[in-house]
Amino acid sequence: MRRGRWVLALCLTLTLTLTVTACSGDDDEKTTLRVLAGPDLAVLEPLLDELRDETGVELDMDYRADADTGDDLAPGTGTGKGGGGHDLAWLSTDRSFRLRHKDTAQRLLRTPTMLSPVVVGLRPDVARELRAKSPEGRLSWADIADAAATGTVRFGMADPRQTGSGLAALVGVATAAAGTGGALRENDVSCDRLRGFRSGQKLTADSTRDLLDDFVDHPGTANALITYESDLLALNSGGRLKEKLEIVRPQDGMVLADFPLLLLDPDDPDRRAAYDKVVEWLQRDSVQEKIMRTALRRPVSPSVRRDGQLRAPVGNALYFPDQLAVLERLLDDYGDPRRRVPDQVIFLLDFSGSMRGERMKALREAFADLSGADSSATGKFARFYQGERLTVVRFGGRVLEEKTVTVGGQKDLTTLADLVARGGYGDATAVWTALDHGYRTASTVVADDPERAVSIVLMTDGENNSGIAYEEFVRRYEARAAETRASVHTYPVHFGEADAGALRRAATKTGGRMVDARGSSLSEAFKEIRGCR
Repeated sequence: MRRGRWVLALCLTLTLTLTVTACSGDDDEKTTLRVLAGPDLAVLEPLLDELRDETGVELDMDYRADADTGDDLAPGTGTGKGGGGHDLAWLSTDRSFRLRHKDTAQRLLRTPTMLSPVVVGLRPDVARELRAKSPEGRLSWADIADAAATGTVRFGMADPRQTGSGLAALVGVATAAAGTGGALRENDVSCDRLRGFRSGQKLTADSTRDLLDDFVDHPGTANALITYESDLLALNSGGRLKEKLEIVRPQDGMVLADFPLLLLDPDDPDRRAAYDKVVEWLQRDSVQEKIMRTALRRPVSPSVRRDGQLRAPVGNALYFPDQLAVLERLLDDYGDPRRRVPDQVIFLLDFSGSMRGERMKALREAFADLSGADSSATGKFARFYQGERLTVVRFGGRVLEEKTVTVGGQKDLTTLADLVARGGYGDATAVWTALDHGYRTASTVVADDPERAVSIVLMTDGENNSGIAYEEFVRRYEARAAETRASVHTYPVHFGEADAGALRRAATKTGGRMVDARGSSLSEAFKEIRGCR
């Protein structure tokens, strides 16, 4: 009898134990969320087991290239609850996506998880050289652009069309070049301000990891890297470099990545509850400290003490553009980093008698400033750069001289200065004859080298009183090859007593625009125009 009661009690105990385990066991309490993740998040893999053990939420990370993550978040691509795809997205930045798909982005829950500014890593000898030329040794994006234009800085940067780091770098440089202190506007995006900077890019890649590998594997190609601060800190501590890069945080500002975690279906209560658990865990000070030491990124929590170089001030955080048109124009202007063909600018310069004296002095100063004499921020962004091809045509009542220089160093800039300084004035002003000559030269370049962008800058201080008439220029222009008419634009500089109406008509006819130098200076006019719309 006792044995029967004991067996019954044991069975009841086992039954109760099995029931409790089945209802409240670990497997039933766990939730798995599929995460569309940028490649920069892979460094956090060591922490994900802790996240699962402490919250019961497991993150199934699906790593995609930055460009692909943006595409996959777009409506109708199979993400989120409705498509049976991803539950969360965890990216280095979602700024481009938010501009391209505003309606979708507005409904997503978003939580920043860590911070990293886009900075510059310089080899020590290059950093010393640049700091020696800069007041108090502090460097700016303008200094980097100036050094890139002269060939001193040869940098690697991920493709801004494909990566968050490359896009943030480009936005930072362009915002600094605009000098407005605010987010870029469409009229702030001017091709002349980034040509010199762009000429210094010698390495690119579709991911930050590939960029870092290329930099290490080809040590003679580049002497600088532009990427997230965390990437440079990791590279310096990884033992892959013969000498560590000096990290420069440009004093004119940086764009910050905040690595947001996005909930793709906020209306789903189960996913929302799991998301809240993950967010709460990530925001703990103890976890923020682990993220800082694992990923070398700055904590979002102000109460967490920064380690080492992460204590360096970020300074002015630059705004990201708030209009898609601005972003698209910026990317279109920057072009393909793998296909770099330097531009050619054809300068048609009035050397009639009225240009003697102060006006000629102003013209020569303008060319000196473009050759590096102007140490202002705008001057550093707008200067002539290595590889650029410059054709100078001096004209009076006829074409007096033409010479083309490809900038390779100071010797070429001196040749250019000597050409502009040379005497020999004409006794008349053949504006339209000179412009027709410029298009003849441009047509030859376009036919021989279709990849090269060509533009014409026309500077005159008087009205046309010699050579062909405007109507004849138009007739000849319209008879030129369609490729020339489509790609080569004229940018007149209105100076002195020149006919503003006629110059404006020529600009409109050829797809360019006129700049008025009477209210400023020739130097400012040339810096503004440099063959840009």
